[in-house]
Amino acid sequence: MANIREIAKLAGVSVATVSRVLNHYPYVKEEKRQAVWKAVEKLNYTKNINAVHLAKGKTSIIGVILPYVNHPYFSSIVDGISQEALRHGYHLLLFQTNYDVQKELEALEMLRVKQVDGLIICSRTISWEMLKLYQEDGPIILCEDAKSCEMSSVSIDHYEAFMLGMNYLIAKGHRKIGYCIGRTSGTNSERRDAAYRDALQNIDASPREEWIFDHCLEIADGARIVKALLSMEDKPTALLVASDQVAAGIVLWGQKNGLQVPENLAIVSFDNHPIAEALGITTVDLPLLSMGQKAFQLIHDCFIGKTTINKNEQLPVRLIERFSV
Repeated sequence: MANIREIAKLAGVSVATVSRVLNHYPYVKEEKRQAVWKAVEKLNYTKNINAVHLAKGKTSIIGVILPYVNHPYFSSIVDGISQEALRHGYHLLLFQTNYDVQKELEALEMLRVKQVDGLIICSRTISWEMLKLYQEDGPIILCEDAKSCEMSSVSIDHYEAFMLGMNYLIAKGHRKIGYCIGRTSGTNSERRDAAYRDALQNIDASPREEWIFDHCLEIADGARIVKALLSMEDKPTALLVASDQVAAGIVLWGQKNGLQVPENLAIVSFDNHPIAEALGITTVDLPLLSMGQKAFQLIHDCFIGKTTINKNEQLPVRLIERFSV
């Protein structure tokens, strides 16, 4: 394989000039630039990208760990990350894990061997203890509250968000309230459940486990929830639904099967995606795009020397009232 010394010799220029041309630096005379590219073509030169990364001390690649690429919650965060990455000249490498710890570890090992410059973790299964073993290998930013674990993060207070929805339903007169969620494990899910139980306790109501629906991720899950509700003798009068997509499924399958929203069932959902507006679903706006943007900004601050050690930012939420309650 040809090297830059051979290119320099064939082009009649210095090695430094070849390096500047290959790395697209300005201020190289056009005739020298053309001579270098002709030599590159003649010698069939291919840049050794690993050597370039080693020389520069960075890859300009940011890894993003997320469980699902097709879930609107995570795709909105990635959209924010990608906007900032594009603006700063970075590439993204997505690690879809399906909440598989081994997949998360593969991404962390790529950070350890410097194949990515940093990692943004949208959601995880791996323990704090294991995650901290990689802290010294490069910047890691979490999209959850990590203050107590001394790691940098951008987060939404999911306790506050769920409590906002619960209090709204209670103010509307509901006492028989259930909820739908993507998974019952994880820091954010645990905080949602705590808010649910605290809100019920405040009105001397008891949680009903049969009114809690797990693995609710997409529109099609609405059919399963509607079927379960119709089979119950004692039904909830309201649901908090952790995804606008699932809430839309409940509304649409409910219409087909005689479970009308809000006449038979009130709904408050989360995320504020366009589908919620289209179907008139009251939703809690989660600033997911901003979360992604700020997560990248935190990681970029590490590269330009700003202090970001244990920097944590929490973004505000708000309820958008429509017709589903």
